[in-house]
Amino acid sequence: MDELHNAQTPLQMSGKCSKDLPDTASLKTEPRPNRVREDEKSISQSNGKKGMAKTVGRKRKRDAGRGEWSGLSRNLQDKRARNDAQSKVGESSLVFSKEEVADEERKPKRKVVVMIGYSGSGYKGMQLNVKERTIEGDLFNAFVAAGAISKANSDDPKKSSLVRCARTDKGVHAAGNVISLKLIIEDTDIVRRINENLPPQIRVWGIERTNNSFSCYQLCDSRMYEYLIPTYCFLPPYPQSILGKKVRDDAEAKGDLEGYHARQEEVLDFWPNVEKNQIEPILSSLDPDTRASVLQPTDKKDLQPATDGERPPQHPALRSIKAAYLNAKKSYRIDPRRLQRVRDAIALYGGTHKFHSYTIGKDHSDPSAKRHIKSFSISEDSPFIVNGTEWLSLRIHGQSFMMHQIRKMVAMAALCVRTGCPLERITESYNPASISIPKAPGLGLLLVQPVFDTYNTRAVKELQREKIDFGKYEEEIQEFKQREIYDRIYKEENSDHAFDAFFTNVDNFSKDAFHYLTSAGIPNTNQPPFGKTGAKLAEQAEAIVGSESEEDIVGIPGQSSEEG
Repeated sequence: MDELHNAQTPLQMSGKCSKDLPDTASLKTEPRPNRVREDEKSISQSNGKKGMAKTVGRKRKRDAGRGEWSGLSRNLQDKRARNDAQSKVGESSLVFSKEEVADEERKPKRKVVVMIGYSGSGYKGMQLNVKERTIEGDLFNAFVAAGAISKANSDDPKKSSLVRCARTDKGVHAAGNVISLKLIIEDTDIVRRINENLPPQIRVWGIERTNNSFSCYQLCDSRMYEYLIPTYCFLPPYPQSILGKKVRDDAEAKGDLEGYHARQEEVLDFWPNVEKNQIEPILSSLDPDTRASVLQPTDKKDLQPATDGERPPQHPALRSIKAAYLNAKKSYRIDPRRLQRVRDAIALYGGTHKFHSYTIGKDHSDPSAKRHIKSFSISEDSPFIVNGTEWLSLRIHGQSFMMHQIRKMVAMAALCVRTGCPLERITESYNPASISIPKAPGLGLLLVQPVFDTYNTRAVKELQREKIDFGKYEEEIQEFKQREIYDRIYKEENSDHAFDAFFTNVDNFSKDAFHYLTSAGIPNTNQPPFGKTGAKLAEQAEAIVGSESEEDIVGIPGQSSEEG
């Protein structure tokens, strides 16, 4: 989820199991988007069950807004089919015979919350998936191996009533997340036993008893995230890139060239200095034919990094030029004026807005597109330098988030700053017109922790239960974050250059999906109103510049890196 998205769906088993924050103050909450129970979604509307469907339908209609109810009623059959398909879970990698199941001693299960942390690197996200390696898949197998889930229930996670608080996307990390389910917890050393069956990048911090009706998804007040991003992401597009040319041309055409220069004042000399001090010395050392070949490659594939046996070796000069551009970006240190512009941009997300353009499959009329952001800020220790690259830590606190929402919010703020467009473009994105916003790399996203202030108050006063408190494990969590999350992020960026690839692709996207970033504004984007055509254009843009299933491209800034 991104973004992360927190929708609850039926669970599936994954494949085989592989071989560490302070408490928050009570927070005022806004009304949440309407939710519909999954068990109600699957109730039949066939003629044989009209009475039951009618009764549940009335209840759902009371709980949902008019637009939401209309969408639900239209999609009920599709959702039921999807849920039925997802209910067919796979078997645990720990297979038991009928005799082993029959001979096992029956032990009581208790409803609990399990506080966990994990690095998402190498996983296909949080949620159980029959075909992919996921965080929940490894967790479930560890529960079975540790005896926290009986052999009789090892074939189906639904028997343990597993619910997640926040579903993270592929490659996204969590210092603190919560799942709720029924476990056998008679063994006082159960946490250690579970961790012994988990890889080092997944940890269980603690387990707490709850009341039987507890759902970590429904009772979570809010969620706190962190996003790490190199400061070079706020540099302007290369002047000869498609977007670099477009922002300048539109500024001149709209009589906004002076304003554009004012918004980019502190970085206007960056690219001319790079060309003069780092690129020209390389080019001047080449013979005329080689220089011409390097400056005007005929095959776009030449700009992509060579892989074993797939492409011929690149000319050493071309590799040197690409490395020089990348090193120049990594050496950039953000100016205080630009840092303030970043603060001003992300501050515009605060409050309740329609974030339909920051996810997929929603339009302005969808009530679930309305989300409340409590705060979006830069951490006090930013900027900081790791491995020669300067980074910012962005902190996001909101009630709930839609799929990819945070990553798109980060991308939109960065794009507004780097292109020098007025920051009001962010507030304009809440208007009915839908725009294409790419999602920033999942590499930098980290779920810090979910917040359960309302439940914690009730747990102590009424239920005589312990709070859901990550503060008990702060020392372990901080050590784990540094080792398994932060260090991984820095190492992967240093080797794969995911952020450079992402913004290079955005800058050279040949269609006009992102031209709303120029002085011409949103009307300049040739994108139809939200619908099949608009959604298709958004998907095309996403597939080229934001999809992590595509091979990362690191090329010369001024060269196009997408086909057609």
